[in-house]
This record gives sequence, structure tokens and C-alpha cells, in this order.
Amino acid sequence: MLFWLICSHFICDYPLQSDFIAIGKSPKKSPYNGVPWFWIMAGHSFTHGAGVALVTGSVVLGICETIAHFFIDIAKCMGWTTINTDQLLHLGCKLAWWLALVQ
Repeated sequence: MLFWLICSHFICDYPLQSDFIAIGKSPKKSPYNGVPWFWIMAGHSFTHGAGVALVTGSVVLGICETIAHFFIDIAKCMGWTTINTDQLLHLGCKLAWWLALVQ
């Protein structure tokens, strides 16, 4: 399951994240093409949450992922963290969701 959580992360964060999403989810770029950043960030975060919910079978963990992803990505977009820190935090969340289920 941990493998699939990590796969889900990379699928959602790279091939499923278009340039529109990557640019538009930043509060610094708002509004991008007339769409406020928070709607774009919410859509991106819910995509990740859906991936976690599908892999784990837990809507609660999907919601936790959605919230965590939203705030981790804001930190990166604002320049408070680096891409490496961003990715490590996301992978740490996947590890936490997996650990919550295997206990």
C-alpha cells in the first residue's frame, strides 16, 4: 500500500499537474487566467486526497491528505520551503497515512 500511495503522489503531482495548475495555485499569481489561486489549489489538493482515499479505502485519510497537501503547497508557492522540502513533506504524509492503517 505504501508503494501505491507514493505512486499516487507522483502521478498527481507531475503528469496530472498541468502548467495551469502549477502556476495558478500560487497566491503570488492570483488570479491566473481569471481563476483565483485558492480554487486551483483546492482542485489540485482534492486530486491528491482522492488518490489517497482510493489507495487506502479511507475517506478520512483522503481528507487529511487534501488539507495537508493544500498547506504544504502554499508553503512552497510562497517560497517558505524548497521543492525538496515540499516533496519530503508530501512523502512523509504518505508514510503517516500508511502507518495509521497498519497499526
